[in-house]
Amino acid sequence: MSPADTTPALEVRDLALRFGRVTAFEHVNFDVEQGELFAVIGPNGAGKTSLFNVLSRVYAASAGTVRYFGQDLLRLRAWALAGAGIARTFQNLGLFAPLSVLENVLIGRHHLMSAGPVRAGVWLGPGRTEERAHRAAAREALEFLGIAQYADALVRELPFGIRKQVELARALAMEPRLVLLDEPVAGMSGDERAEVTALVRRLHGERGLTMLLVEHDMGMVMEVAQRVLVLDFGEVVAVGTPAEVQRDERVIRAYLGEEIDPAAEAEAAAEAARR
Repeated sequence: MSPADTTPALEVRDLALRFGRVTAFEHVNFDVEQGELFAVIGPNGAGKTSLFNVLSRVYAASAGTVRYFGQDLLRLRAWALAGAGIARTFQNLGLFAPLSVLENVLIGRHHLMSAGPVRAGVWLGPGRTEERAHRAAAREALEFLGIAQYADALVRELPFGIRKQVELARALAMEPRLVLLDEPVAGMSGDERAEVTALVRRLHGERGLTMLLVEHDMGMVMEVAQRVLVLDFGEVVAVGTPAEVQRDERVIRAYLGEEIDPAAEAEAAAEAARR
């Protein structure tokens, strides 16, 4: 891919998911540009988790297409995502609790390892060289996120907020082209939320990663996202910048559950007319 290539990281067209007669979502359309931090939000039951699960190949789409850097994403199996450059974090954590932090991060690099299990297991020649390189890369990811001091700690002994950061480190260590973040601040305290929000912003800003964020915490999304898609009852309510979405009448009604202030609505319309 040339540096000037402007192919979107994701192109979603008329995507739908149905379970029998129940529609989780339909007619979903959006693009995620390379290097963009794009968020999907919505109230409980809006369909955002189902959408995320289609994109991460947990569910098979009922209709529509998804292009990933120009290729058909819906042809990929879930196990092939890492090799395609897609990393995912999980709302309820996808870590191996009995293993150390470093071991969990190393698992994220499995698709990058070429030495077979025999060479790696006996710790000889190329296997030793490759193992050292991958351990160094895993430690670099931990250092970038400021949690290298936990490298040898068992995941099960760590607080929830640190475990969330370990997942981010594992995603970074995968050397992804696209990171799917599944409610990264769900269940966190205020301090933990602020710390993880800052890390997400830093990952995006300093590493230039393309990120798709699914989140219920609208405040967090407004802090980090460049553009936002709002779902409600399985339909797209709005797509735009955080400022645009916050002013959108449909978002206020569907997501925030607030009545529209006629004076504020008139002021917003006047402001839009002046542009």
